[in-house]
Amino acid sequence: MKHVLKLFSLLVVISALWIGLLQASIIPRSHTWLLPIYFIVSLGCYGLLMVGVGLMRFPTCPQEALLLQKDIAEAKDFLKQKGVDVGSD
Repeated sequence: MKHVLKLFSLLVVISALWIGLLQASIIPRSHTWLLPIYFIVSLGCYGLLMVGVGLMRFPTCPQEALLLQKDIAEAKDFLKQKGVDVGSD
C-alpha cells in the first residue's frame, strides 16, 4: 500500500507542476501541452529499462534447479505408471 501512496503523491506533484507551468507561461503553451505525453513515454522507457535490468540480474538457484529436476523425474515416473507415454528421458 505504501508504494501506491508514493506513486499517487508523485502523480499529484507532477500534475501540480504541469498546471503551474500552464498558468505561469514559463514554457510556451504548445510545449506544455505535450508534457503529459513526454511523461508517459519516459515512464514506459523507465519500465522497459527496469525489466531489462531485472532480466540481466536474474538470480540462478542451483538448489531449486535440482529440486525441479527431481520433481520432473517423479512426474514422469508417475505418468509412466498410469500408462502415459512421456517421450524420451
